[in-house]
Amino acid sequence: MTIRRIEPGTRMSQAVVHGDRVYLAGQVGAPGKSVTEQTTAILAEIDRLLALAGSDKSKILTAQIWLDDMRDFAEMNAVWDSWVDKANPPARATGGAPLATPDYRVEIIVVAAL
Repeated sequence: MTIRRIEPGTRMSQAVVHGDRVYLAGQVGAPGKSVTEQTTAILAEIDRLLALAGSDKSKILTAQIWLDDMRDFAEMNAVWDSWVDKANPPARATGGAPLATPDYRVEIIVVAAL
């Protein structure tokens, strides 16, 4: 079975396709932006990467969302709820944790089917 790496770098690839699955790296928005702006940018990047892999948001199986402050849960959800495929919502978990830098407020990781 082949492995296809999308936008590989020295540390990681932005996505990896193996079998009938696509695994995305954790996506973050521009540092210092609001939770709404970061979430909007992240979801657009997820759309872009899934399209490069040959998939789309209707095929997302799981999503892990990390917030640097759980008080931002409702703000992030407002963006997520307007974006997610209502007919095909993925399994999802959201947790709070410090992210790579204090400028990142949201990180989203997804696995999708092809």
